[in-house]
Amino acid sequence: MNQSKNRKTVLMICVVAVMAALVAVGSKVPDIQIPSPLGSNRFHLGNVMCALSGLLLGPWWGALAAGLGSAIFDLFDPLRIMEAPITFLTKGVYGLVAGAVFFKVFKGKSNYVNEAVASALAALSYIVLYLAKSFFYNGLLLKGLSADAAWLAVLERVPVSVFNGIVAVIFAPVLGVALHKALKAAHLDSAMAGT
Repeated sequence: MNQSKNRKTVLMICVVAVMAALVAVGSKVPDIQIPSPLGSNRFHLGNVMCALSGLLLGPWWGALAAGLGSAIFDLFDPLRIMEAPITFLTKGVYGLVAGAVFFKVFKGKSNYVNEAVASALAALSYIVLYLAKSFFYNGLLLKGLSADAAWLAVLERVPVSVFNGIVAVIFAPVLGVALHKALKAAHLDSAMAGT
């Protein structure tokens, strides 16, 4: 019994490491910069991997993979290194919500609709947190903007944030359904079932 639990824990740690690496790489790829007057916004596939982490690993392990991978990405960017702890928390919520909705509400029943709804709620929760961080931390604290200017900076980030979220809602479930089928065929689905 104890050996089985240890094996499952080791498996989950290994899968979290792989997913964290995919989140970090996805946060860099394709990394299309979208210029704006108050800074730049970027399109990337990191949100797809954050949602996928929750869909595959469940709320807690998924949160760890999403947060860790995103924080690692920030640690390798001199402009973002100070935001790594905040990114760990906000992107961790992405994986947490996706995993909680998929495994707690939909009981881990893998189909595109269930995984898309879980991904959409995760994207929405992350967008709210990201925009709040952009207002308070980036706008008011770091840049010393007035409240009006900080709101303008937040509004400028909305289109790209929503676009990144929509991409995650479309593609994370496609990957999730395919990977859930592969895990079931390999008899690994019960080992990773939302723990």
